[in-house]
Amino acid sequence: MPLPANLVERAHTDRDPRLLAWLDTLPALVAELSQRWGLEVGTPYQPGGETAWVAPVRDAAGDGLVLKVGWGHSESEHEAAGLRAWSDRGAVLLRSAHREGDTSALLMERCDPGTELGRAEPEERQDEIVSAILRRLWHEPADGHPFRPLQQMCDEWADEHEAAGPNPRLEPGLEREGLALFRSLPADVGTQVLLATDLHAGNILASRREPWLVIDPKPYVGDPTYDPLQHLLNCLDRLNADPRGVTDRMAGLCGVDPERLRLWLFARCVVESSWWPETADVARLLAPR
Repeated sequence: MPLPANLVERAHTDRDPRLLAWLDTLPALVAELSQRWGLEVGTPYQPGGETAWVAPVRDAAGDGLVLKVGWGHSESEHEAAGLRAWSDRGAVLLRSAHREGDTSALLMERCDPGTELGRAEPEERQDEIVSAILRRLWHEPADGHPFRPLQQMCDEWADEHEAAGPNPRLEPGLEREGLALFRSLPADVGTQVLLATDLHAGNILASRREPWLVIDPKPYVGDPTYDPLQHLLNCLDRLNADPRGVTDRMAGLCGVDPERLRLWLFARCVVESSWWPETADVARLLAPR
């Protein structure tokens, strides 16, 4: 069974013995899930994801679906619950889910033709589509929901950045200010909604049921102003050219406060800069005055 190149590369780059051992069991896992759900499995998508094996499948009725078998990681812990919560709000439909040990398996609607938004539309048009989808996704989750607070994710990311030591790409004062904001912004908010947190043009696919559908959410609950960040970070050339103009445009499309969005983007760029050097330049351009 062919394995996705991105997942194999990550396993060998990280040299994670648990992930490498999980990869060895992946063919047996796919066979067991195929039998459980009565599936005929097609050729997996390549290069695939960094944490999951994904392939087109058909069920016993001949319906085209997608099987995603993932290596469990914290950010996607509640992906299945998120898809259920967004079933009528612009996300792919979840047929079944199974989680056991380090494995998370999802059987989902297949998007046809499945073209990524990032390959189909220019960035300015992507802004409009991403913002429209975000406004559909944002809602207060039901009582008793399993989703974690955005504060938890931000604290974990800030801790990881600090553990790596001072970043030579940033002035110490700027770095401290960004980290402090990244920790304080999640708490300084009134409305808290269900967030996708990783919505960008590569995670939005063309479909027949709706023009565009969301895949691969990483649900948390918190400030909606956080949610446009990943899309903006994928538009670094535009951000470097006109950071305030681009964030103001996206804030208007999303219906959020532009100054708060700039603060969030500045803080996120500081946190990202340790492993994504280009974001350091954007952080300087957006630093609070």
